[in-house]
Amino acid sequence: MSDFFQFLINNRLIYYKRTLKAVGLMSNSFDKAGSPQKTKRVSKKGPSGRSYRTTTGLTKKPKKMRGRKLSSQRWLTRQLNDPFVSQTHERGLRSRAAIKLEQMDDKHKFLRPHMNIVDLGCAPGGWLQIVAKRCRIDEGIGRLVGIDLLETEAVAGAHILKGDINDHSIMKEIKSYLKGNADIVLSDMAAATTGHRLTDHLRTTSLLEVALEFACEVLSDGGIFLGKSFRGGADGSLLALLKNRFKKVKYLKPSASRVESVETYLLAVGFVGSKNSQNFDN
Repeated sequence: MSDFFQFLINNRLIYYKRTLKAVGLMSNSFDKAGSPQKTKRVSKKGPSGRSYRTTTGLTKKPKKMRGRKLSSQRWLTRQLNDPFVSQTHERGLRSRAAIKLEQMDDKHKFLRPHMNIVDLGCAPGGWLQIVAKRCRIDEGIGRLVGIDLLETEAVAGAHILKGDINDHSIMKEIKSYLKGNADIVLSDMAAATTGHRLTDHLRTTSLLEVALEFACEVLSDGGIFLGKSFRGGADGSLLALLKNRFKKVKYLKPSASRVESVETYLLAVGFVGSKNSQNFDN
């Protein structure tokens, strides 16, 4: 009789093990007593931040969502699950865009020690932080100027101006501080989005044109320009101007830029003024 009951118990335990494995709640391993052991399920992470999951396999959600618009709920959820946002806070960077600049420079190596650099639309100062560190501005050889219509908190080694880049007095002050021309002009300027794609594209392209015009005023021979654009690129006349003024132009899309975002960047190297150049890389 005891053997018969032991047989039933063993069969019931086997059935129990197989059932739990089938639903994925337990691992394929069991402890010495025959009880199944729990395992953590970790989902694969994607580049945009939308597919990041917890050990339970569920997307993280903010605790307080009641009363918020659906668009706000989506934004908060995306921010909470975005690893680049977390990295920004952990490293004390002022903006997520700082990581984009790092990634672009890691690949294309345009930031070098002791350069003269101008950052257009510098608020809140994320790009200034990266440039100051990578170009060793604190050693006192290179110079870094940031300009924005908004107030920007001080960054060690950076000379920050509040004003409009179209103001001639601002241009004069920048050249005076640099004691000459700039080696690089950076622009992360973008117009506030309206939700209408064509309008947003035109407004950001307009800012890109202003930034490029500024760059052509202050860049030294062989200088570099990096500016924000939107997917679909700049219009024909702007691209023609870039190819005419620089030896090489290419579009960049850093991994920290969300896949669903239409933003991209234009990197132009080898400033040659009005000389013609036919090199253009997509």
